[in-house]
Amino acid sequence: MNIILAGVGGQGLVMTTQIICEVASRAGADVKSNDVVGLSQRGGKVWGSVKYGKVIHSPNIEKGTADILMALEPLEGLRWQSFLKAEGQVLLNCSEIYPVFAIAEKQPYPHDYETRFRADLHLKAHDALKSCEALGSSKMVNVFLLGMLAKCLDIEPDLWKEVISDYVPSKLVDLNLQAFDQGYLI
Repeated sequence: MNIILAGVGGQGLVMTTQIICEVASRAGADVKSNDVVGLSQRGGKVWGSVKYGKVIHSPNIEKGTADILMALEPLEGLRWQSFLKAEGQVLLNCSEIYPVFAIAEKQPYPHDYETRFRADLHLKAHDALKSCEALGSSKMVNVFLLGMLAKCLDIEPDLWKEVISDYVPSKLVDLNLQAFDQGYLI
């Protein structure tokens, strides 16, 4: 399984990548990951990758070979769609966060992003930020999307919940598990 993660700094991509890796490892897979790279300051673009399977030799995902793109921000999702293979899956948080370059360079933000994804991709878009705010915190969008991701993969939800519980602060475990469950229902 080849997974690309894309977003902006401050969205928890590092922890999200670590959780995916840990879940796949506990499920018995060989796992390789690229560190989340980019301008990790709040608002800068960041990305990472996770590959898992029977035997994985490299964490690198070539263009056109990713199975899933987990995009925590729409514009970053558009930027990384070329890495998806035909019939690939896009899991998209559709709350817009203007990346630094869009603000600094005064580039227009494409609000019609859903129509800009390739026609051969399967798009699941949801305003995860709005759902998380309704639960009581805007800081769980990444875990909400992990719920969406878990539904696409052949790994039991209980294993995801176990790993999430190990990674998030103990006082926020219940809230994060609620976000995961809501994402899983999308």
